Amino acid sequence: MNTKLVALRHQLHSQPELSNKEYKTAQIIVDFVEDYQPHEIIHLGDTGRAFVFKGAEAGKTTVFRAELDALPIEENTRLKYASIYNGVAHACGHDGHMAILAGMAQQLSENPPRKGKVILLFQPAEEVEQGARDVLLHPKFADLNPDYMFALHNVPGQETNTILLRRGSFSAASKGMTIRLKGKTSHAAEPEKGRNPAIAISKISRELNDLLNNKALFTDLTLLTFIYIRMGEQSFGTSAGNGEMGITLRSFENADMKVLTQKSEEIVNRIAAEENLECSIAYHEEFPATVNQDECVDMLQDLAEEHNLSYQYLDKPFKWSEDFGYFSQKYTCGFFGLGAGIDQAALHHPDYDFPDEIIETGLTIFTGLYQKINGK
Repeated sequence: MNTKLVALRHQLHSQPELSNKEYKTAQIIVDFVEDYQPHEIIHLGDTGRAFVFKGAEAGKTTVFRAELDALPIEENTRLKYASIYNGVAHACGHDGHMAILAGMAQQLSENPPRKGKVILLFQPAEEVEQGARDVLLHPKFADLNPDYMFALHNVPGQETNTILLRRGSFSAASKGMTIRLKGKTSHAAEPEKGRNPAIAISKISRELNDLLNNKALFTDLTLLTFIYIRMGEQSFGTSAGNGEMGITLRSFENADMKVLTQKSEEIVNRIAAEENLECSIAYHEEFPATVNQDECVDMLQDLAEEHNLSYQYLDKPFKWSEDFGYFSQKYTCGFFGLGAGIDQAALHHPDYDFPDEIIETGLTIFTGLYQKINGK
């Protein structure tokens, strides 16, 4: 086990920072990677960092990504290196993903690519989907023009060090939908003089549920989860004049998300008009499906076999979302899962801790990828 990477992982774990606030985290990474003399360090916004390692010959550009951010969760592990901050924890394993990518700097320093460029991208704000989108729109990242991009995610509940593969969609698309309805308040004794959104909310809820039952519209799993419903004020003398609904839309396929979004909007707008209500719809935390290219999956399988690592293909994409999907919409991408152990606490759980024993496996796959693409 690489003790230096384990120590880095524990340091990162103890000092977690929330999305877009990863200032100390970014500096810890810079301090570590600088020792391995990257040819260039690129600042992508306030906390995003990309480290460029160049080969002697012209060739392809390969980007490997890890996430910087932690979660607003109170840690309950009681580890010596547990979070020092109340209500913030690396309960998703991004500390481990960063350690794997930092290990790439060690490998690249000792065995630089023969051709092209290898870029280590430490991306902020994955948990709130902003990070990948902001990096993608940054002109300095656009200038890199990657030929390939790769990333991984640890997966509790799967055998330790098993490589999880899937062609096409690897994880689901999702988005938060906020529906705001505006009517008119009235005295509770005279509701007919107002425009109460209660009936509209009831109709919208029923018809959106019916929408999911129309299987002919969709090619694969689609979900619509009601998160909250609010209307009016706690005043028993006043009939409500406004309402708000929060709903999460989710699908395995990006095409299904497009249909689900369009049909949901049609239902909401029609019912609002029928009930004489003003209506607005907004979206938050939009994650496209993360989609793998066959070429990248083939390389991942070859490497698992070359290193005698257990691997398996998933029957279905994961229901959770990953903002790496923004990259896979534009570039040739490969994303794989790394088994974190059958008895490991679930992601986003207060007891979760990334297992150090899988760092080496993630590093082996990443190193093998750049050697296949960029040469030893």
